Order: sequence, then C-alpha cells, then structure tokens
Amino acid sequence: MAHQMCMVCLDDFENFAAKHLNKKAFDYYRSGANQEQTLRENIEAFRRLKLRPRFLRNVSCRDLSTTILGQPISFPVGVAPTAMQKMAHPDGEVATARAAAAVGTVMTLSTIATSSIEEVAEANPNGLRWFQLYIYRDRKVTEELVRRAEKAEYRALVLTVDTPVFGLRLADARNKFSLPRHLRMANFEKLDIKSNRVQEAEKESGLNEYAASLFDPSITWKDLSWLKRITKLPLVVKGILTAEDAMLALEHGASAILVSNHGARQLDGVPASVEVLPEIVQAVYGRCEIYLDGGVRTGTDVLKALALGARAVFVGRPLLWGLAYNGEQGAIQVLQILKKELDLAMALAGCCRISDITSALVVKSTFYSKL
Repeated sequence: MAHQMCMVCLDDFENFAAKHLNKKAFDYYRSGANQEQTLRENIEAFRRLKLRPRFLRNVSCRDLSTTILGQPISFPVGVAPTAMQKMAHPDGEVATARAAAAVGTVMTLSTIATSSIEEVAEANPNGLRWFQLYIYRDRKVTEELVRRAEKAEYRALVLTVDTPVFGLRLADARNKFSLPRHLRMANFEKLDIKSNRVQEAEKESGLNEYAASLFDPSITWKDLSWLKRITKLPLVVKGILTAEDAMLALEHGASAILVSNHGARQLDGVPASVEVLPEIVQAVYGRCEIYLDGGVRTGTDVLKALALGARAVFVGRPLLWGLAYNGEQGAIQVLQILKKELDLAMALAGCCRISDITSALVVKSTFYSKL
C-alpha cells in the first residue's frame, strides 16, 4: 500500500510505523532492554559529537562508494540483521533484500527471519548478502545453517556474540509477545523435529522461551575457532564493546568486527556503540575492518562514525519502519534518504570521497565547553 505522505527523514517513517503497525510488533521492534537507558544513549551519543567542517575544497564531484570485505558497495551503509520482518510487511526480508540490492549495498539476513536463507537469495540473486548467525546448543543446527548460507552464496557470516541469553525487554513481557500465528521461523522449518517443536512453543510462549531452548550460554571463544574451521566464509564478529574483546576476536580469526550493543536490546547501561568505537579502532589498529550499528538515523551520524574509524555503518530499525510504510519501496526510500544526507554532509564538511573523512572532522561536544 503506497501512502501519500511526504517522508523527508528517517524519523518520519518511525512516526508512521508507530501509528499504523500492530502494537505488539511495533513495541517488539522499537524497544530496548530494561529501562532503555542505552536505547536513548545510542541516539544521544551521536548528538554529543560535533563536526569540524573544512571549506574551499572543491566538492563539485563526490564519490560515496567503498568496499566491505573486498566487496563494492555504493555507500558505506548496510542493512543490519533484524528479526521477523514480515510483522512489518508481508514481503518481509525479501523486500529488504531487494531494496538493499537496488541501492547497491549489503543485506544481512537474521537467523530469526520470517523468510528463509534460500527465499532471500532467490529474490536478490545479484545482491550482496551476509548471514547473521548464533551458535546454538545443537551445533548441528548451526552447521546446517552455515552450509545453507554457503550454498546460497552469502558472502560472510555475522556471528552475534552478545546473546548468551536474551535481554529483558519489558514491552515484550507486558505484551506477552509471540510471533503471529500466520508467520514462521523460516530458517528452522526443515531442521530436526526438536527445532520444529520449539517453533510451535515459540508461538505460544514468547520469544524468550524459544531463545532459552536454542541459545547456548556456555559458548566461549573456542566456539569461534570451531566456526572458522567449518567454513571458508569470512567471519564478522558482532556485538563487541571493549578493546579486550576486539583483541580476542582478532586472535580467533575475525575478518571484521561489528561494534554493536544489539540495538540496546541486551544489557542495559552499556555505552552507546559510537562511544566505544574509538577504543576498538585504536586496539585493532587497522588489522581488520570495523563496522558499527546502533543509533544511526541521519547522514551526519554516518559521517561521524566514519570519522571515528568505522569502515561502514549498519541500520536496522529504520528499514523496518520503511517496510511498514511501503514495503520494498519504503525500504529503498529509507536507504536513499540516508545516502542523500551523507552526500550532502560530506559536501558541507569538505569531503569528496570516503577517504577524505578523517578523525580531524569530529570532536566531543566538551571540546568546546572550555570556550
């Protein structure tokens, strides 16, 4: 359903979704853990960073393109994995994948998706696709998912490490959230009977019980080494928030690190992703690519993250709001707005290409408080 509203920024899409999406679905997508301190911080931390633009630099021709893990993308913003997208629009992850391909960037498919690995690959044969993965109690389930992602030509595995157990999301507890009956956990349909039964239980008793039955709280860095052994695909380690863990991820074979606090949905009271980015960039010191997700809502947010050392950023919720607004076209609009905003921000900051964006461009707001 197309809408005749004028959507000029990402907040417009969220406002639309708040009014039109089913309440349980909207709350599931929107909410963070506990008191949602970190959820607010993810946005606020970007606002506390100030830009130091440079002028008279001939910005008449600008090029936003870059690469991630050697693959070209049209601008340094990718699609983060978000679960159960068919609650936002009947086309779900398939629409998001097509949108990412249309704009020339990467789509990361969530394990907990309502469209399968294969469906998304078929819908988006030429697009760049990554697959987000958890290491499950039953390692065979994980291995099976890896094999399917390889076969369907996904180009990287994004291993989420911040979820030994699921965070407490109060809105979901209040809503007794569960996946609507007409939807399915598409990646588990063909797996063993236990997973199917879990899927049935999930519909009755909410996501947390489902997660508790599948997720493995005993996983360690050794499991990352195991994953490296069973696949040739590059591993992006998602959910790193400290220099110490960044070093361990490198030691255990990470090809890239995605600085993330899981959209503020796990441990409340951790810093905003962008606040920990400099510490991780410094620790890794160019030995692998570093990405960021969490709180990116404008082109200037993207610019700030790149100035602090991220190779690319990923956005999650805004794509869901785009889907809710107008399916694939809505998701395309969200990405195009971000691209246009980044292009404008670069021009106004004196940057013609991504390599012109340096740490000199951004300071903490306290930098100016001594004046």
